Amino acid sequence: MNAISREKLSPKSVLTHLVQGGYLSQDQARHVVSMRESVERKLSRKREGKKVGIIEVLRHLSMDRADRPGEPLDEDAIYQALADAWAIDYMKINPLKLNMETVTKTIPRNFAMKHLVLPVAIKDGELTVAMSDPFNAEVLDDLKRVSQMRIRPVVTSRSDIERYINEFFGFRSSIAAAKSQYAGTGIDLGNLEQFVKLGSYGEIQSSDHHIINAVNHLFSYAFDQRASDIHIEPKRDVTVIRMRIDGALHSVYELPKTIHSALVTRIKAMSRLDMAEKRRPQDGRIKTDKDGTEVEIRVSTVPVAFGEKVVMRVLHPDIMFQDLEKLGFTGEDLVRYEALVNRPHGIVLVCGPTGSGKSTTLYSTLRRRASPELNITTVEDPIEMVHEEFNQIAVQPQVGITFGTILRNILRQDPDIIMLGEMRDLDTAENAAQASMTGHLVLSTLHTNDAPSAIIRLLDIGIPSYIIQATLSGVVAQRLVKRVCPHCVETYEMDSEKLKGLGLDSGREGMLTLSRGAGCLKCRGTGYLGRLAIFEILTYSEEVRRLTTRDADAEAIRIQGVKEGMVSLRESGIRQLLAGNTTWEELLRVTWESH
Repeated sequence: MNAISREKLSPKSVLTHLVQGGYLSQDQARHVVSMRESVERKLSRKREGKKVGIIEVLRHLSMDRADRPGEPLDEDAIYQALADAWAIDYMKINPLKLNMETVTKTIPRNFAMKHLVLPVAIKDGELTVAMSDPFNAEVLDDLKRVSQMRIRPVVTSRSDIERYINEFFGFRSSIAAAKSQYAGTGIDLGNLEQFVKLGSYGEIQSSDHHIINAVNHLFSYAFDQRASDIHIEPKRDVTVIRMRIDGALHSVYELPKTIHSALVTRIKAMSRLDMAEKRRPQDGRIKTDKDGTEVEIRVSTVPVAFGEKVVMRVLHPDIMFQDLEKLGFTGEDLVRYEALVNRPHGIVLVCGPTGSGKSTTLYSTLRRRASPELNITTVEDPIEMVHEEFNQIAVQPQVGITFGTILRNILRQDPDIIMLGEMRDLDTAENAAQASMTGHLVLSTLHTNDAPSAIIRLLDIGIPSYIIQATLSGVVAQRLVKRVCPHCVETYEMDSEKLKGLGLDSGREGMLTLSRGAGCLKCRGTGYLGRLAIFEILTYSEEVRRLTTRDADAEAIRIQGVKEGMVSLRESGIRQLLAGNTTWEELLRVTWESH
């Protein structure tokens, strides 16, 4: 560290900038000064005598920000304050936007790690590099000489730089070594693990078992980015890795095509699939861990033009099992929904397209109702999330276990609540109706766009109207919308007439106060963080029963449902919009008016 760096990163200078920026109060700064030496000694012993800086001391003390009580003064906030004081741009690295070639081929790994420098972008002959110490003139000169480009330093937290150097250089090393090892050779991956212990980012080394490291990295990366799905797609010359985050797919990596077969074989081994079978689709599952919590990964392989495509759905228990109040129900809708699922018998259907959160709603409902007094049995294709309070049965058509046939056996198992993964055919629907008429609560899903259409769909399947009238309790339709990031939420005014012109009638006059995310480090500048559901709940009343005939009309059912208090998907979304939980852009994306 040169003289300028020592001055800029000295305890006095750092604390002064934090106080002047409002991040720390004077009292907090005095507390840091009083604790500094003892913390440095403690951390130095843990790190075998390595020098400890003031930023590490601040991280260890875990204080709240003075300007935002309750929000921690983390490393990002510290470096943001320093960047502002130094008049240098701050960058929170978004790994989804980093190009592996730029990161790993501009400078050697040893140089990057020694000086904590990460190349993040090249544009118009200028190399942007992330640094925690942007005042090291010698390093900047070396970078300029090696890259033959102008250098633009930006400030980034030290831990992010270390992490992404390990991640990108380590992953590239594993892929490069695997490319060399597996090109044109057979692959023998040995054991078929069912439970996989993942290594950390820093553990990826080129000398390790390269494909194992690469696959482990993909899982760790997906967990860290909150991805719900991982796509491994073979193209003519490359393999593309994409991940679905908050409902949108993002391209993450392009890998050499020569290692595609090895990647797929490794994943098949982990999920106990037939590694030799490449012509037929296969389904399997992997159980692993994230921060001490078991995570299920559902694996699907299908043959496509340039090889086998693999899609892995990440099923985290914190996502699959939630409090119903946190899913997105309004107070009134939650009362209506609980009235349906707390009945002793009847059929409750949850409707929506794939990826609309139906499984989360059903699992969360079952966990809410689970107790020692109730026998809950599920039939799924496949079992999405294993839970010890449920008796879960996987559909296996090859041995005669289908949604329809297994229901006859389940009724001899003395169930109280039965959950069917999908009401997909007449046989299943008839057996579900029989279960309902014999005193059981049946929960299931149906692929329809809204709640009234579910009744028409049941009639189309072939269920007589009198059976529907005798068994159906209610229908819930749902969609997922992105949630406004709570860390950067801001309010703005919008004319209700303009909103109405977009098809979103708020029922109010004049200017409306709405919310949106300005974009911050937590949401990577998107303005959204996570998702919530919007619901349409149709209670199957006597009037709706009378409308359920062979020639039933969905529009007439909808009108009657609204008369009885049903709130449409779009209206439910408008309520979330007015409550500041989502944006009008999201509502237009996931809902439509068909009448």
